[in-house]
Amino acid sequence: MDITTNEEMAPMLTIKQVATLLHVHVNTVRRWSDRGLIKSYQINHRGDRRFLQKDVASFLVDMNTKYCENNDRVVV
Repeated sequence: MDITTNEEMAPMLTIKQVATLLHVHVNTVRRWSDRGLIKSYQINHRGDRRFLQKDVASFLVDMNTKYCENNDRVVV
């Protein structure tokens, strides 16, 4: 019997939902995902991506920290 964790059962966001939340274009989210800046999960053979809410929140914290440390605009 396969037991899943709460993390695996958490609702996942589409790339469009993440882009809307972050006020960026979907291609920007794809680029960040490709660079490993935001964790994504490929859900099928086409390579569609999904994102956990906690990973998006972690990305925002990381970007905010970098912005505050540099006291300047972060370019990713």
